[in-house]
Amino acid sequence: MDQIQRRLFLLNYLKKEQRALQNIPIPADAKSQKRLLRSLMNIRPPHPVSSDFLQIQDEYLQEETAAKGVTDSALLPASPLEHRLALWRGDITTLKVDAIVNAANSTLRGCFIPCHSCVDNMIHSVSGIQLRLDCDQIMTKQGYNEPTGQAKITPAYNLPARYVLHTVGPIVSGSLTETHCKQLAGCYRSCLSLAADSGLKSVAFCCISTGEFHFPQHTAAEIAVQTVTEFLRTDNQIEKVVFNVFRQDDYDIYKKLLG
Repeated sequence: MDQIQRRLFLLNYLKKEQRALQNIPIPADAKSQKRLLRSLMNIRPPHPVSSDFLQIQDEYLQEETAAKGVTDSALLPASPLEHRLALWRGDITTLKVDAIVNAANSTLRGCFIPCHSCVDNMIHSVSGIQLRLDCDQIMTKQGYNEPTGQAKITPAYNLPARYVLHTVGPIVSGSLTETHCKQLAGCYRSCLSLAADSGLKSVAFCCISTGEFHFPQHTAAEIAVQTVTEFLRTDNQIEKVVFNVFRQDDYDIYKKLLG
């Protein structure tokens, strides 16, 4: 199969799974087909799927990622502040690293809003539906929503990373409080501790809580850099921590903090 054939197979499979989706027309152009495929993956509940689907999905997603290009975190320049820190602006789903951090919601099953721009949606869309299935198993066994500031680990499947660290950041709906700041610091510590305990050597953090959760960007960056730097002073397992940003203003903030 080529990419077009794979995409059409996946679209037809996902449509047939749910009666309400069966009459949705498949667009003729590739861009619209890709958007529809991502939408159907985003809204798909975490129930079993055939091995044929997973094989074709994996082949499709891996080729899509290869076409975008992969960045090796090992080649990123070190920060003058600390040689194990690095700053990179780009798509975290194209970063080759032991683990990337996903800013998840408290259900930990991914974002169900079709083609939403949050990092949670992006990571699940590129990883594949196995990621939601794994998260569902973890949360079903846990029996309650994930507390703010803690972390879980899953394989990364079709991402260039090996693992995904899922953490729930604080939601700032009014004034920023000391509790918000402590919870955000807890996210960074929990992810690093879990990575170290899992034998991982490199971690890439997204900007936790600064998007949909409205944590002020500059304060969040200060907490991130301080918490990670303090952790590295007492840990020899983690060899590299990447602060991944997507927007220019976040890049400017981190660049100043990292020297």
